[in-house]
Amino acid sequence: MERFVLIRPCEPADAAAIGALAAEFQAYLRALGDRTAFAWGAAEYLRDGFGDDPAFEGLVAEVDSNVVGYLLYDFGYDTDRGERLVFIIDLYVAATYRRCGLGRALMERAAVIGRSRSAELMLWSVYRLNEVALRFYERIGARYVEGLHFMSMRI
Repeated sequence: MERFVLIRPCEPADAAAIGALAAEFQAYLRALGDRTAFAWGAAEYLRDGFGDDPAFEGLVAEVDSNVVGYLLYDFGYDTDRGERLVFIIDLYVAATYRRCGLGRALMERAAVIGRSRSAELMLWSVYRLNEVALRFYERIGARYVEGLHFMSMRI
């Protein structure tokens, strides 16, 4: 059976679907051992993704008009390389839709958007025990950033 697949920008109306997918993603990461106190879902998506100063932009993957994946991103700058970058905040595709090309399609569309805004690099973090994600990113041509650690501090 032929399925209709669409990659499109996120909309406020996607909040419930993205919130449900985010909860799946968080449960998946917890099962791998991630102890992050996740506090992001539909309400935060609406609060922070829209309005006068959105914190991120995003894309969704739809199959037969159902949102089955999402990618959130923002823009930054790398002074080491002197170039603009797209920072991938989250990429998640529901388990039943993996290995169908949706993750690759979301990443490719993010790259097109980045290039349209003069970005030359995409950057993201991966939970170190998420072997499925690591293999996926390797398959699409990503390389590990050697010698760096992500750090954070509450402000």
